[in-house]
Amino acid sequence: MDFKAKRIGVLMGGLSVEREVSLRSGENCFRALASLGYDVVRIDALRDVGTRLVEARVDVAFLALHGRYGEDGTIQGLLDIMGIPYTGSGVLASALGMHKIAAKKVVAQSGVPTPDFYELGPHEDVRVAAAAIIDRMGVPVMVKPVQEGSSLGVTKCADEDTLAECLENGRQQFGQMFVERFIAGREITVGVLERPEGLQVLPTLELVPKNEFYDYEAKYTHGMTEFILPARLSAETAAEVDRLSVAAFQAIGCRGFGRVDFMVAADETPYFTEINTLPGMTDLSDLPAQAREAGISYSELVELILLSVDVGARVPA
Repeated sequence: MDFKAKRIGVLMGGLSVEREVSLRSGENCFRALASLGYDVVRIDALRDVGTRLVEARVDVAFLALHGRYGEDGTIQGLLDIMGIPYTGSGVLASALGMHKIAAKKVVAQSGVPTPDFYELGPHEDVRVAAAAIIDRMGVPVMVKPVQEGSSLGVTKCADEDTLAECLENGRQQFGQMFVERFIAGREITVGVLERPEGLQVLPTLELVPKNEFYDYEAKYTHGMTEFILPARLSAETAAEVDRLSVAAFQAIGCRGFGRVDFMVAADETPYFTEINTLPGMTDLSDLPAQAREAGISYSELVELILLSVDVGARVPA
């Protein structure tokens, strides 16, 4: 496909709680594509996004969306129906990646270690659940929404009362919640790019947040997280992390690009925590930093993501 002869619509913003982050990602991607000479337009992916795409005569969608409706297969399904090729993963992989429990189950079936977890039922008594969780996992534990990104709603809990409160508050604010065994160790993330010659694993990034863990504030506030590239891992562990990242990417069925997150325990065992099918592209985001370490500029990264649409051979009907 000759992308220079096509109109590229950068889909950004959207309806999720990550709207502001998406606008920042999208604006960066828009500017990069424009600087490379592409015919590019901004598309705010609100409820009339289909109409906006038609009116703007978009031929290819560059997805810079995060969170619900953009990263969960919803927009991907709409674009499939409209016959508009798009960057990143398709409907199923996007939905799996966004649903943290489903992703953990699928990845674990491929032999990738993941921390033990407890899925809170929609009507389950949080105090009964909290007691059962602590009896099984001890403390501290990590409380997470099943379908949110950017560490929204993630809380570290060190006692039964706090855990019960976090579960109830989280359920009211985010819906389905789960609890994950806490892994003390290093938090790392690995970018994966799909290229015609195969998958490229980017240098592993170690995240050292000033907060207790890599939460929303640490992710998007300048100076709140130290980036260590490459991560402080032994050669053997680094190679294993690369292997597991590819295994997770392929198990979910990702296309184009993605980012795989792990906790590395004190014994150097990497534990998969989640996969991001549309990683952030802001000035402080992980994937662009990893790409820079690999000698890939921001504009080159954006172009590689665009060109990967051909790799998946996603052609309109």
